Amino acid sequence: MALFLLGGRLIKCRCDIKRIMTAIQPYCSSVASGRQHVNGVDLYYEQTGRGKHAVLLLPGALGSSRTDFGPQMKSLNKELFTLVGWDPRGYGQSRPPDRDFPPDFYERDAKDGVDLMKALGFSKFSLLGWSDGGISALIAAAKYPDLISKMVVWGANAFVSQQDLTLYNAVRDVSKWSVRMRQPMEEVYGVEGFAKTWEAWGDGISQFAKRPEGSICLELLPLISCPTLIIHGEKDPMVPSIHPQVLLKQIKGSRLHLMPEGKHNLHLRYADEFNKLVEDFIED
Repeated sequence: MALFLLGGRLIKCRCDIKRIMTAIQPYCSSVASGRQHVNGVDLYYEQTGRGKHAVLLLPGALGSSRTDFGPQMKSLNKELFTLVGWDPRGYGQSRPPDRDFPPDFYERDAKDGVDLMKALGFSKFSLLGWSDGGISALIAAAKYPDLISKMVVWGANAFVSQQDLTLYNAVRDVSKWSVRMRQPMEEVYGVEGFAKTWEAWGDGISQFAKRPEGSICLELLPLISCPTLIIHGEKDPMVPSIHPQVLLKQIKGSRLHLMPEGKHNLHLRYADEFNKLVEDFIED
């Protein structure tokens, strides 16, 4: 069982590292990239496809379009969708600034993502949110309902429990990780930069445990009105099964799809199955 970090969450992975690294190779010659000034920062984004249905892809903690969504940018139907991947402020190529984690950092990411799409000329779009990006997607769908068509989230949680804190603390010290685990993020942020940013992320997400019910965005879930698909890997070591169940219960009309062998990176490990679920749901 290899351990690997993607999207800001440590995952156990039966597949070899080569398969995962293949997923984040340069993925499509027709991808256009650029920077857009949004809310005081320059956000890096990548865009591909010419379909009428625009889709924003929200990466996980410390993640980026290129590291987190290679199989989606490459293989989702370009005739149906226009895909926009991006690096949230302080992540990937959206630096400077350095990343920080104030109490509203998920709301800030949600607003940045929505405002990026508006700046790119999209008045209505769907959301694909993984892990931390899933949390920001939930907030965006609740706060900007007129802009969001549909939403797919996986590996996301709307609250932080003591069990969650134990999971986060277990992977807090990156010096205890293998070189193979650290290398992808160290290549992006540098050795010291990765360790510092990862520790700051741990502090950032842990602060929610001090709130009533550990809420990140529990109170916003009933405000979500767009059709929502929740996908959960039943072998996800970082997101206990209570989290998708809470989302299913609190988001009106949502549906839950379980992947028995899926882990935290199910969209990379089972990209064909995941992409088919997304295409069918958005086009339904």
